[in-house]
Amino acid sequence: MLNMKAKIFFAILTLFFFLETNAQCAMCRAVLESEEGQTTAESVNDGIVYLMAIPYILVAGIGFIIYWKFYRVKKE
Repeated sequence: MLNMKAKIFFAILTLFFFLETNAQCAMCRAVLESEEGQTTAESVNDGIVYLMAIPYILVAGIGFIIYWKFYRVKKE
């Protein structure tokens, strides 16, 4: 079994794997592919990934706080 530090390490490690993903809807891709320079497409792609990641980070943080509160009460 993995101890708690190893679980936290793997959870943090998995957060870094989604940073290089491509996240575009079909309409955004069709419009942005017709452009000469790809800087706008990359910016839109980064914005989509950013907007996708924030709710997951917030929910994980709230879940950790709730877990920590119950763990501390249980121990005392």
